[in-house]
Amino acid sequence: MTHELASAVGLPSPTPAEGPLAASNSSKGRGWWRDAVIYQVYVRSFADSDGDGIGDLRGTTQRLPYLAQLGIDAVWLTPFYASPQADGGYDVADYRTVDPLFGNLADADDLVRTAHELGMRVIVDIVPNHTSDQHPWFRAALAGPTSQSAGSARERYYFRPGKGPAGELPPNDWESVFGGPAWTRTADGEWYLHLFAPEQPDLNWDNREVHEEFESVLRFWLDLGVDGFRIDVAHGMIKAAGLPDIGHKEQARLIGAQKLPFFDQDGVHEIHRSWRRLLDSYPGDRIGVAEAWAPSPDRLALYVRPDELHQAFNFQFLRCPWDPAAMRAVIDESLAATASVGATTTWVLSNHDVVRHPTRYGGGRRGLRRARAAALLMLALPGSAYVYQGEELGLPEVTDLPDEVRQDPAFFRAAGQDGFRDGCRVPIPWAGQEPPYGFGPGSSWLPQPDSWRELSVEAQTGDPYSTLELYRSALELRRRLPGGPMRWLPGPEGLLALSRPGLVCTLNTTGSVIEIPLPGRLLLSTDGMEPSGDTARIPTDSCAWWAI
Repeated sequence: MTHELASAVGLPSPTPAEGPLAASNSSKGRGWWRDAVIYQVYVRSFADSDGDGIGDLRGTTQRLPYLAQLGIDAVWLTPFYASPQADGGYDVADYRTVDPLFGNLADADDLVRTAHELGMRVIVDIVPNHTSDQHPWFRAALAGPTSQSAGSARERYYFRPGKGPAGELPPNDWESVFGGPAWTRTADGEWYLHLFAPEQPDLNWDNREVHEEFESVLRFWLDLGVDGFRIDVAHGMIKAAGLPDIGHKEQARLIGAQKLPFFDQDGVHEIHRSWRRLLDSYPGDRIGVAEAWAPSPDRLALYVRPDELHQAFNFQFLRCPWDPAAMRAVIDESLAATASVGATTTWVLSNHDVVRHPTRYGGGRRGLRRARAAALLMLALPGSAYVYQGEELGLPEVTDLPDEVRQDPAFFRAAGQDGFRDGCRVPIPWAGQEPPYGFGPGSSWLPQPDSWRELSVEAQTGDPYSTLELYRSALELRRRLPGGPMRWLPGPEGLLALSRPGLVCTLNTTGSVIEIPLPGRLLLSTDGMEPSGDTARIPTDSCAWWAI
């Protein structure tokens, strides 16, 4: 969709900005995040500037103009802090230092300044549930006295004596999200808690030092100029008193389905309130984004109450099957829950922890059709939306990676590849006919499929039928539409139809063409459809936007 075509169908032009972020700042009291489109950069797989095969901050900075041209409002960066990389950087050894794999503090500063000059904001990951086992605190804990000693460094973590005659059994039955027990025994016989990998010991947020340290870390990055934080495991910092047994195996299947003694405890909200007060003390609308797996939209909405965080990822929407009744129910429940606390919903289809949605929706041509249609539906909904890198290229999950290149810790604690995370983290293709497709001057840390030459940014740019141009058009149109509430429209079975001021969105979830009266002037379609007379024929697994 060109500017000329957008004008031809009667869409207004965006208000000109006065300075890089003036357009976002101009709507005082509303908050730029409420309808922003935020792009997730998985740093090690986005762009490699130095040829070591791993993406870095300098490479990301060099590619920021691409994101600005795509129509992105903000960039979320995955962890780039000093780390042994046992879990892709989510095992942090120093929260105030950039890992040499990714550059240095000067590179981080340059990235933030460049993004701001291009009119985009920057959100960085913060990992408060656990540290690396190489963090100075944990090393001191292992070297010091046991948890039974007053003032022990182990009080910052969860160290406990084991059960059994010789303490040979874990303190409780909790399981790691990555598989296996959530406890590891130390050389002196005590056990420590890690809800993820053994290299990621959980912090004890009942300890005052933990609160003070993270307040200092947040200030460090806010002072550098970042615009907010995506809070990893925002639902996990508080554990139920006494660390009670769950009495259920395969506990990972329960995450997001019910309240667990280690997730979604009410005490996490006081931490988020204190962080909100800190964010509000800085100028420029700095935000907090919860990665929170909650068992219901109502529980999720608690994270975005007026005195808590600004956004919370809608994983119910991400998990929703390709079913119109289920989609409508999730959308209705999500909008109602966030409206009840005065917040907006934050929609998401993919990220670095889940199978890419073209593959989840069936893979191949059908999966891509559905993925494109779901993207147009998501971008038509009220609220904010997140785009995971490569989603705008229609990248599928890579399901045939050799075992020897795998790095996801979950892969080594279970069997098979499906559902693990390396397949969605393969470096994205930029240009060229051969891997690494412009990712960097050397080979990439995970191999890219030969088929991705047709999916590169270069190959898709200018092709009106490509997924990249679909996203560019949708984001441009989204900026021009006036916004406002939505309502559902009646339609045949299998069709989701909704309207917002100036827009009708129609999604055909069935396996056959659906005919409806022409809703308006066609703005954008996922399959290049053309209306005929007073009738619109909506192809299978497709979505269209109409100007009204």
